[in-house]
Amino acid sequence: MGEMLYQGKVKQVWSTDDPNMLEFRFTNQISVFDQIIPSLIPRKGESLNRTTAHWFNLVESAGICKTHLIEVNAADRCLVRKVEVIKEPGAIPRDMEWVFVPLEVIVRHYLSGSAWRRYERGELTAEELGVSPDCEYGVKLSEPFVEVTTKFEKFDRNIGRDEALEISNITEEEYEAIVKAALAVDEIIEQEAAKNGLIHVDGKKEFALGDNREVVLVDTFGTLDEDRWWDSEAYANGECIELSKEFVRSHYIGTGHQTELKIARDQGGEEPPIPALPQSVIDETAALYASMYERLTSQSF
Repeated sequence: MGEMLYQGKVKQVWSTDDPNMLEFRFTNQISVFDQIIPSLIPRKGESLNRTTAHWFNLVESAGICKTHLIEVNAADRCLVRKVEVIKEPGAIPRDMEWVFVPLEVIVRHYLSGSAWRRYERGELTAEELGVSPDCEYGVKLSEPFVEVTTKFEKFDRNIGRDEALEISNITEEEYEAIVKAALAVDEIIEQEAAKNGLIHVDGKKEFALGDNREVVLVDTFGTLDEDRWWDSEAYANGECIELSKEFVRSHYIGTGHQTELKIARDQGGEEPPIPALPQSVIDETAALYASMYERLTSQSF
């Protein structure tokens, strides 16, 4: 029997009898705005686990990079290669292997979500994004827009290339290899999603450096929690129908909770607790996770 080493917002990390192996256990919890919602989504953990495993297998088969997945040992669990996590910025030795890179790589293919809100506020420019100044929400970007955010801070923070290199203490070549891998993974995701009428809008990925400091894809990705999806037929008719956790975010934006939360955080006040989801939203969300697993993987749930 192992012991729980870490309790995340939607995932538990357990030790195993092998010191180089961990077990991920995916829960049915759901979180938005870095708050855990006091509602459970039936079979959500299973959907995340099986979807990520599907992508890991495709990435390895394509020879893009290695992954930390060893095997799926239960519907909502998997065994992974352990990587060392060093939380002190700049403290990772340059010769260390099987170490987590403390960066999150975000690749955007369409202008939406937080990027659109930042664009409206003038924090991102049309030139940076490669769009026309009079563009509308949902426009396809001429080139993938890559951003990097921090790990191990209270809230994710967008950082530039220089700070990313300083925090992670990786070389420029290793940084470029990670970005190249993220873009290549998205090409596979886009191709697979398109088979069942889906558009891959954006997503985030995390990496480690393994044997000989080779890039290793880790954690979870390509799911409704990390990525954004639209229906391609609706998009062709001018609609951006959210098929991701953005669906739940939109609920709390509509109730005003997101605005209250932002004000409290900006003022350094006490955060308002996030209310539970209505049963109708729970049911819709569970159905969405199940149906999206089938559309993403072309497999039965």
